[in-house]
Amino acid sequence: EGAELATGGSRRGIVVSTLAEARFFAAGGFDDILYAFPVPGWRLPECSALAQRLQAFQLLVDSPQGLELLRQNPLPGGKRWLVWLKLDCGNGRVGIRPTDPDALALARSIAEGSPGVVTLVGVYAHCGNTYGCRDIPAIQAIARDTTAAVLDFVTT
Repeated sequence: EGAELATGGSRRGIVVSTLAEARFFAAGGFDDILYAFPVPGWRLPECSALAQRLQAFQLLVDSPQGLELLRQNPLPGGKRWLVWLKLDCGNGRVGIRPTDPDALALARSIAEGSPGVVTLVGVYAHCGNTYGCRDIPAIQAIARDTTAAVLDFVTT
């Protein structure tokens, strides 16, 4: 019920951190879900099933290896993998640093390399480094830094 309220009843545009959550929301009628963790190869069959079932099941990619995994496993029926490039703007868990020279090449490879198999939806950054903050100004500083890093990257 909370997710339905949060989406204004549209049941679209939610982000989950586990495939169990994705399956739960899909069973509840949500059809636009972002799995906010770079897809591990051993979970690809589950991701494929969700991508085939939902209107928009989206994944994160943060490496050429992750992209290659999707390219080597196209979805049936002309459906494409919907991909966000995961940027690490200071969280340090997953993602490619936006200042890494390979980041722009990876974005281009996602966008141009296999248009019939993979579609670049956008870039994604998570401010998980705010979890240790003790006050609002610290959280706001991280949000500003992350926003600046993403904007610098996408305008390069």
